[in-house]
Amino acid sequence: MKKFIKSIEKKILEGKVITCDEAMKLGKIKGEEDILELCKCANKVRQFYCGVEVDLCTIMNARSGRCTEDCKFCAQSAHYKTNVEEYGLVSKESALKLARENEKEGVNRFSLVTSGRGVSGSDFENILNIYEDLNKEMNVDLCASLGILGYEQLLRLREKGITMYHHNLETSRGYYKNICTTHSFDERINTINAAKKAGMVICSGGIIGLGESMEDRINLAFELRNLGVKSIPVNVLNPVKGTPLENAESLSQEEILKTIAIIRFINPKALIRLAGGRNRIDEFGKNCFNAGANATITGNYLTTSGNKIKDDKKMVSDLNLEVRKNG
Repeated sequence: MKKFIKSIEKKILEGKVITCDEAMKLGKIKGEEDILELCKCANKVRQFYCGVEVDLCTIMNARSGRCTEDCKFCAQSAHYKTNVEEYGLVSKESALKLARENEKEGVNRFSLVTSGRGVSGSDFENILNIYEDLNKEMNVDLCASLGILGYEQLLRLREKGITMYHHNLETSRGYYKNICTTHSFDERINTINAAKKAGMVICSGGIIGLGESMEDRINLAFELRNLGVKSIPVNVLNPVKGTPLENAESLSQEEILKTIAIIRFINPKALIRLAGGRNRIDEFGKNCFNAGANATITGNYLTTSGNKIKDDKKMVSDLNLEVRKNG
């Protein structure tokens, strides 16, 4: 198997692309030595195409709870009783305060994230006003994660200085129906394509540990490649009491590392971003950076604890990597 792994590494370093069959074969790898080899080769691909820079982003939970959608992993869905904190759109002052604090600590990106299917009406207008001030005052890249939006809305966001739109596919097309029934996989695809048309880079990934197979994860990675996604967040499910997935079985560390590595082989030039559930990975995902990851969400997440910015910066340094410089 090591010979096969090395042949795939060579192929990708020569500028060729991995096939679905080849990726599926990698997905069947078992045994510590072969998984270590897979991670080592994925890390070489990361270094060749992306260098040593690590991209740090922070997010603000800008509207919480009461979501109409039934995503089975989500603490913010109104379909489940999770005791999540509920509040309306945050103030401009609160957003600016947190963004300034994060910029001072050296993060590269800042994003508002809202619960709900999408944002409209006065909330959308207020978000535009917040981003207008953020764009004037901040020297960080601005991102947004506001759910399912139309092209005209996305264009207005782009005009306010947002360069990246986040909209996860969550899982493969085939497994999606087991995770959400209130909106479709194609609605997510349509939002991504509309954001691209509006001139934004796309940040889209998914959650592993939903009960999906490795085949599902690989199919998701190819879907993201076909969409030209530049930033791929990989969330590890942190089961929330009260949701249908509260008793989901945890993935092994080896399975997480193997998934990261295979996503890197499929998307050699993308930012592969550690996201929610990092507290379920050994050392907050340190080994994932040796398996092809080169970005992370840092600070406090939506409804689960993350790693502090200073700790992530130290981890990056300890790995002989560098936090991307702003500007």
